[in-house]
Amino acid sequence: MTPTFAKFVFATLAVGWYLLRYEHARRFRREKILRSARGPRETTLLLISLTGLGSLPFTYVATGIPRFADYTFHPIQAWLGVAVAVASLLMFHLTHRALGRNWSVSLDVREGHQLITDGIYRRIRHPMYSAFWLWASAQALLLPNWVAGFSGLVGFGILFFGRVAREERMMLETFGDGYRAYMARTGRIFPLVF
Repeated sequence: MTPTFAKFVFATLAVGWYLLRYEHARRFRREKILRSARGPRETTLLLISLTGLGSLPFTYVATGIPRFADYTFHPIQAWLGVAVAVASLLMFHLTHRALGRNWSVSLDVREGHQLITDGIYRRIRHPMYSAFWLWASAQALLLPNWVAGFSGLVGFGILFFGRVAREERMMLETFGDGYRAYMARTGRIFPLVF
């Protein structure tokens, strides 16, 4: 394992995410939205996350900037990053497959929206967020730079903590006691933990 190969793995992770997401975004973008939390706050949270998971690490991969924040590359750490990246892509795929037409990038309730509680959703309420936490962790393990490597954890963390409670309120308003019972038997992002 070399630093160049670790950067290649990170770039491949991003391409894989894009390809998985593009198909769902293309297929379901015309579904009618009944209620949405889109607005300045949501846009700001998404931009912060994109900066941490995209702009900063890709600047580093392409240019090596910011060089002042580099630390010693450890191949074992990078191999662990490869494993976490694969887990991230798998979780992302399973989540999109389970959600189908219910998926959206923003907090939206679509016409005919269903509460998904099977597949990956059987034990985890928000596996999409789990997948992003795994991506951010893979980024930290693959990119030996204190800024570029850890910006995903910070950027996505801000999105997650600024959004998940609002999302759960929206789901409670939409699905009521069914969602309340679902919350009681599932972990938020990891089974039986959180």
